[in-house]
Amino acid sequence: MMTADGADAFEAKVAGRIRELQEGPLWRLERRVAARREEWIDAAVDRVSRRDGLTPREAFEALFFTYMGLPPETLPVIAESEDEIVWRSENPCPTLEACLRLGKDTRDVCRAVYDRPTQRFLSRLDPQLRFVRDYRTIRPHAPHCLERIVRVRFDDMMRIAIDEAKASFAEGNKGYGALVVMGRDILAVGHDTAVTDRDPSRHAEFKVLREAVSAYGDTNLTGAVLVSTCEPCPMCAAMAVWCNVTSIVYGASIADTVAIGRTRIQVDSRTVVDNAPATMEMIGGVLKDACLDLYRY
Repeated sequence: MMTADGADAFEAKVAGRIRELQEGPLWRLERRVAARREEWIDAAVDRVSRRDGLTPREAFEALFFTYMGLPPETLPVIAESEDEIVWRSENPCPTLEACLRLGKDTRDVCRAVYDRPTQRFLSRLDPQLRFVRDYRTIRPHAPHCLERIVRVRFDDMMRIAIDEAKASFAEGNKGYGALVVMGRDILAVGHDTAVTDRDPSRHAEFKVLREAVSAYGDTNLTGAVLVSTCEPCPMCAAMAVWCNVTSIVYGASIADTVAIGRTRIQVDSRTVVDNAPATMEMIGGVLKDACLDLYRY
């Protein structure tokens, strides 16, 4: 049961959330939240561990107990393995209360403001640890919020993309492979078919994003990772922005492939992403040499 001091502190947090939500567009608030979390974790040298292979449990505790200071009993863990931890968020939530008072939908607010900053916090610990929120089970539409941290092994995902690129070559196309991953679920996987379909829009990333939206049943892919053998072109990077993917993971960069003779539009994905309203994480160089080998001819 919350004490009087605790109730006063909670009410102050709610008032702060209300002010933030009323101040302007949600994407600006998202950037402020992300900056606060990144500044904290970058300064937390003695409080949190950062290394490859950090367990989901360690990341969960760093985020919710060390950083947010939440009581463990308000976030009961309901499933756990080496690569995943799943919990119910039952803690008093200032954002939930602020949304209720303002008549805003938590599904819209949490997606737009809090999911990517949460991922950026986790990525500072280990970028292969991914935060996924179940938007079918979120307060006040459910008694609790169902959330998880999952390890996505980027090398394994990139090998799938490389196999797709090889299939593309075998069909007479240009050799790009991609997939979309949400937590431990692969929503779509494929390769470019621009040559064989006689359709210049049939890039690997463009295709899998469209297929992922269809499979997921929602045009908002917040929490998803787009994995590609090569850094997406401006068209595909823009498509990733409009689909709201959280992260782009790629092998070879546009500059890398241009250097070995590929014809590319020399505008990198970062230029597109940095001019988008929502933040998007980019991680390059995954199995870079194996991806570059696809394009040496």
